[in-house]
Amino acid sequence: MSVDVTVETRIERPVEEVASFAGDPGNAPSWYVNIESVRWLTAPPVQVGSRMDFVARFLGRRIEYTYEVVEQEPGERLVMRTAQGPFPMQTTYTWEPVGSGGTRMTLRNNGSPSGFARIAAPAMELAMRRAMTKDLAALKRRLEG
Repeated sequence: MSVDVTVETRIERPVEEVASFAGDPGNAPSWYVNIESVRWLTAPPVQVGSRMDFVARFLGRRIEYTYEVVEQEPGERLVMRTAQGPFPMQTTYTWEPVGSGGTRMTLRNNGSPSGFARIAAPAMELAMRRAMTKDLAALKRRLEG
């Protein structure tokens, strides 16, 4: 069973500003509810091939994983992927201009859990949607505040 969750929000800031901040993995702990830390394994700035270790808490568990940037179109799209652990996942950010100077940001997480995570996939999908919605709300507050 695969898990595929997409959420979006409108942020009243220019695309360049939103993409620059949200697209920098080092900023993730400041707006992701569950991410505790990010440690660069390659030198910033973010680019295809960049690798970062993330530490997060999800469903009461500490999770450590390494993301690799597999696609980047500055100001438009960023795709990161992890292959290890019980829940290999891909995260995609997209940004597009809306209205007069605003940005629509879309956040998508998808993957195919294995082992116990596979059995818990429906509950994980619901928890992911809640967390991702909170994440984008926190990003919106931070950038519009």
